[in-house]
Amino acid sequence: MKIKATPNFLLLLLLLFQHSHVSAASRADVTNDKVTFSFPETATFSATLTSSADIASVTLEYGNAQLTCGEVIAKAFPEFTPSTSVNVEWTWDMRQSGSLPPGASLWWRWRYTDATGAEFVSDTQTAAWLDDQHNWQTVSSSDINLHWYSGDQVFAQDLLNAAVGGLEFNKTESGLEPESPINVYVYADTTDMKDAILYEPSWTGGMAFPEHDVVIIGISQAELDWGRNAMVHELTHVLAGHLTFTCLGDVPTWLNEGLAVYSEGELEPQWQSQLDQAIKENTLLSVRSISGGFSEVTDKALLSYSQSYSIVNFLIKTYGQEKMTSLLVALRDGKTIDQSLLEVYGFDIDGLEDSWRQSVGAAPRTASVQPTAQPTPTHVPTIMPVSGAPLAITPTPYAIPTSSFGDDQSPSPTRSGPPIALTLALLGFCCVLLVIIGVFVLGIIVRSQNRKAGNNE
Repeated sequence: MKIKATPNFLLLLLLLFQHSHVSAASRADVTNDKVTFSFPETATFSATLTSSADIASVTLEYGNAQLTCGEVIAKAFPEFTPSTSVNVEWTWDMRQSGSLPPGASLWWRWRYTDATGAEFVSDTQTAAWLDDQHNWQTVSSSDINLHWYSGDQVFAQDLLNAAVGGLEFNKTESGLEPESPINVYVYADTTDMKDAILYEPSWTGGMAFPEHDVVIIGISQAELDWGRNAMVHELTHVLAGHLTFTCLGDVPTWLNEGLAVYSEGELEPQWQSQLDQAIKENTLLSVRSISGGFSEVTDKALLSYSQSYSIVNFLIKTYGQEKMTSLLVALRDGKTIDQSLLEVYGFDIDGLEDSWRQSVGAAPRTASVQPTAQPTPTHVPTIMPVSGAPLAITPTPYAIPTSSFGDDQSPSPTRSGPPIALTLALLGFCCVLLVIIGVFVLGIIVRSQNRKAGNNE
């Protein structure tokens, strides 16, 4: 019998084919799909994969949810023996790749093919990269999820109130608003916090991760005053980091840190006193010099923060919050700081310094005959409090204060060469070796001459 291939008949065949394909795919199965943490070092993904035919290849696709310049999918290829049911496992070692912040969201899925060439993809799974050593509790507002495990509900609510107040201040004064809820992880102290991250300075007391919407901080109940300010400081970094996220340029450190210190309120009296003295003695730092990493000298590092606050305060109080928002948006769009300042305020960085110096009664800027290189801005953790003293400053990771923390926490001086004892030992060894070689050569020469003399006789 001859069948006429009408459009409806062809559509029916297509639907039957799709149904058959889906049925074939449904025969594959993924069970025991999980991730096991050895926090903060490794995350091990494992699963049991089954198929109607021998599984020929397996790929683990994984990553973490964060702001990126494009889709990023990492791939791993676990070893297995082909079979219709295989157990697969692969470990992500953070010690090699670099650590993720506590609370970061991991995702993964399994992609595999069988001997017939059919390909299957498992459902995407997610998990929060977080230790299970602490009994985490959560208190939330509309924009903040504050997680803590040490201290009572009053302690947590106090910190949450400070965080909410900081967000409101940033919204009205700087034009910075959260784009999504921010997760704050409050550790019992800085020691617990440092145990949760890899490769950070020993003095780190808190850190902001704008790309993950995460803040981590160590706050004991005895350091609550410091904790309130430090939390607002780090939340500001998240807000500014979100607004200015770009793969085209950078935000200068004086602006990033200036906004964070500004969000805490008025400058601490001791920092204001130091700034006033620098103005009086004409020892202010150039704005270009604090666009990148701050000085390793403690006094200059502290002045960098005070001065950054003063510059941001000048821009907002003189020209308004809207222009500050416009400046940040211009930087996000890939413009340099000079281009952004010219577009929004009508002056470049040198013009900003001239206007700011005039506003605070400082001496005019000294023009340099050499062009000043533009330093690369740096990410900065918050310094931990010392002996309960509130410190709301954030030195750069490589700008470690030396005089305020005692000899036990001061960085070791960098050697420019090997130790003197080793140098002398090597020199002595070389001399002895040369003497031995000399004696050996001399012996050969004497022996050769004796042979010649014997032959002549």
